[in-house]
Amino acid sequence: MIDLRRLHVLRAVAHYGTVTAAARALHFTPSAASQQIRQLARDLGVDLLEPQGRGVRLTSAAESLLAHADAIQARWDQAELDLRADHGAPSGVLRVTGFPVAVSVLLAPMAATLGERHPRLSVRITEAVVPESFDLLFEGESDLAVVESTPRNPPLSDTRFDQRPLLDDPFDLVVHEEHRLAGRRRADLAEAALEQWIAPVAQSPCRAQVLSACGAAGFTPEVVHHAHDWNVTAHLVAHRLGVALVPRLADLPPHLPLVRVRLTGDPHRTLLTCTRSGGHTRPAVEAALRELRETAPTRVA
Repeated sequence: MIDLRRLHVLRAVAHYGTVTAAARALHFTPSAASQQIRQLARDLGVDLLEPQGRGVRLTSAAESLLAHADAIQARWDQAELDLRADHGAPSGVLRVTGFPVAVSVLLAPMAATLGERHPRLSVRITEAVVPESFDLLFEGESDLAVVESTPRNPPLSDTRFDQRPLLDDPFDLVVHEEHRLAGRRRADLAEAALEQWIAPVAQSPCRAQVLSACGAAGFTPEVVHHAHDWNVTAHLVAHRLGVALVPRLADLPPHLPLVRVRLTGDPHRTLLTCTRSGGHTRPAVEAALRELRETAPTRVA
């Protein structure tokens, strides 16, 4: 019989990419994680890891086993949900994660509303960057995440996760209130081609989206300042240090001399909800998803 704990270690190696990273996530030593996989290989009579440079990689037998392992984990999660079901009423603890803007504008209001409607439900929110949200879902430490769609996300075909579109968040051009475009109801992004720009830092998922939007408008922006936080971006624009593309969901300080200019061509980022496979059927998650679907579009109108 397969030991599900050892199987989970193998899944973690596939998810994190190395035995060391998997061991760290599971609070094992690397040698203990390796021992778990070696024992699983002996139990099955196949090799699961093979050398690759200074590290290891999964064998074809391991890849085949993982396809079944993901299905087993999904069935086990569903079994737990069935056992804990309470006549369909949302109850217990709902753990949600999201990047900062999603927490501030979407998840915090959702948690407050669910708390009023379902007194037996406790919502716990963790701010997390997109890769960390997927890690927390994989580890069973989160039930629902709101993430940005990026090329680095697991593919939609990844059977471990259920990723569904939530909304498109448009980018606005943010300029100083005395900028030549400030009085425009709508502008073409190409009209800002010769401006100095403030862009997200390289680690931000929005950086590629900003540069892609500018590229689609026919230019490469001259980026002179980089910021991680939209509040920082706003202050840089307010001091006439450049212009920026800012998602409409991002709240900017109202006291600053800024104007949001809507753009033709609809540059935007896409937000997704994500659960573990089958996790969206849990009553608490269903209630959260329903609230998000109803309220999220109103935030970008």
